[in-house]
Amino acid sequence: MTTTAKTRLEPAQVRVALVLVLGAIAPLLDSTIVNVALRTLGRSLHAPVADVQWVTTAYLLTFALAVPVTAWAAERIGAKRLWVFALGLFLLGSVLCGLSWNLGSLIGFRVLQGIGGGLMTPVLQTLLVRTAGSRDRLGRLMAVATIPAVAAPIFGPVLGGLIVGHASWRWIFYVNVPVCLLGAFLAWRVLPADTPVSPGPAARPHLDVTGLLLLSPGLAALLYGLASVGTEGGFGHLRVVVPLAAGAVLVAAFVIRTVTAAHRGAGHPLIDLGLFRVRSFSAASVVIFITGVSIYGPLLLLPLYYQQVRGDSVVLAGLLMAPQGVGSLLARAGGTLTDKFGPRPVLLVSLALTTLGTLPFLFIGDGVSLVLLCLALVVRGTGLSAVNIAVMTGAYRDLARDQVPHASTTTRIAQQIGASFGTAVLAVILASQLAAHPGAAAVAYGHTFGWALVFTLAGFVPVLALPRKALTVPVSVGTLVK
Repeated sequence: MTTTAKTRLEPAQVRVALVLVLGAIAPLLDSTIVNVALRTLGRSLHAPVADVQWVTTAYLLTFALAVPVTAWAAERIGAKRLWVFALGLFLLGSVLCGLSWNLGSLIGFRVLQGIGGGLMTPVLQTLLVRTAGSRDRLGRLMAVATIPAVAAPIFGPVLGGLIVGHASWRWIFYVNVPVCLLGAFLAWRVLPADTPVSPGPAARPHLDVTGLLLLSPGLAALLYGLASVGTEGGFGHLRVVVPLAAGAVLVAAFVIRTVTAAHRGAGHPLIDLGLFRVRSFSAASVVIFITGVSIYGPLLLLPLYYQQVRGDSVVLAGLLMAPQGVGSLLARAGGTLTDKFGPRPVLLVSLALTTLGTLPFLFIGDGVSLVLLCLALVVRGTGLSAVNIAVMTGAYRDLARDQVPHASTTTRIAQQIGASFGTAVLAVILASQLAAHPGAAAVAYGHTFGWALVFTLAGFVPVLALPRKALTVPVSVGTLVK
């Protein structure tokens, strides 16, 4: 049998990846759809904008609270059962959100959605890595399964604008129902049965309650502080400083406690920080953080530029984001190239493409060619999507099977904090640039995109610590899937 035949994706593996993609679509689209509908929700529920913001904030915070528990839950009950449970919880939350009778009930039901969504993303990555069987197939599976993560922020505002413009606000939640139902049904039928890592009741890991009480609130406080930066106009407000400081203290306490317990050989940590002793994982985690900044930060700028500088409508601004989504679909070959050449060369080329696609936005003006911007977004989307595929592949390639759930949780946290940090920092920079250039919004946006480019360029440094070459000997199935 040839090497190509050994590493080619099996039909069963492709089916599993597609089923996971289907289930992931709903939570990944949800946030961007709801963001578009906030003004409509305020008018329909007779609530001020400041209160309506809690529709997104409650989801964000409970999402963060749920993520750290996924590694333990996957080990305790099995990743397949956890995936179906999380999808069902998100479905229930979506139905109840659509039936909400006032703002308070809507915020409460968004908490259910947030828990379901927070559990799903890390479990998706765990199931995907185990499905790959050997690491030299992982890039191709990542190319399939990362489609929603890259495309959802692009197409979500378009779908949200269409729903808000032509249907009741309740349909921004009801649209999740058929996707979740079909995703749960297919997951139960198609995903291979799995068992907990430690099947014996006495040997199953106990939940690190103290670690959970430190890390989950710590992450929620950090994300709340970052989310408040834009509304409070900077990092100096108490509503920003206090949660950021509290979150930093709690996360630091978690790290110190977990490292100390590991030295004593005590207990089962909520997250295995020993992962960071693996050079490729540490480097990939830094790149994942920077990728979160590079993807989600400019996603704040682009629609605002189209609306404030060009005067486009919300729906048209969303449609003008579509070329970046097209670019993300063109990057699917990045998975095969990563398997063949290793993550480092693919990441270097992909970051170069991202840089090239960002450059035109440094020189935007009232009369800039819309065709040029669309082409730039295609290039930028291709680069960012290929980065996402290669860095996720690089993060897992040197890990053992029992480390996979912890790695999935850790990479999700890194990306989420990176996304919130990028959005917060670019919001502050944009506000300061608009104040410094009154009547010249295009110049302000150009300078802000310059900072987005700086964040992208920062990704080149940790990439050099990733594996340079592809694996020459396939890792046995037992290592990842046993």
